[in-house]
Amino acid sequence: MRRDVFQAIADPTRRAIITLIAMQAMTPNAIAENFHTTRQAISKHLRILTECEVVKQEQRGREIYYQLEVKKLKEMDKWIEQFRKIWEDRFNQLDNVLSTMKKKKK
Repeated sequence: MRRDVFQAIADPTRRAIITLIAMQAMTPNAIAENFHTTRQAISKHLRILTECEVVKQEQRGREIYYQLEVKKLKEMDKWIEQFRKIWEDRFNQLDNVLSTMKKKKK
């Protein structure tokens, strides 16, 4: 199954994992210690994040570390940016309407 970055962030646990590893690479066990769920459930989330290319694995000796793939998040940010501009324009229009109404009251 082909997954995309939006499937990665659709789940709150996966978003929390992304937040955890944003600052430093972590092993699955270290990640699992931060959740009240099974190690297997965390492994499933990590697999989905890896398939979505939001995280990447790095072998260090016998341990596997997961780290954030910033390039993929930038793709998401680029897509969201178009909506950010739309909403900023709408808020500016609303601000103008409210300013005009306020001036008319005086």
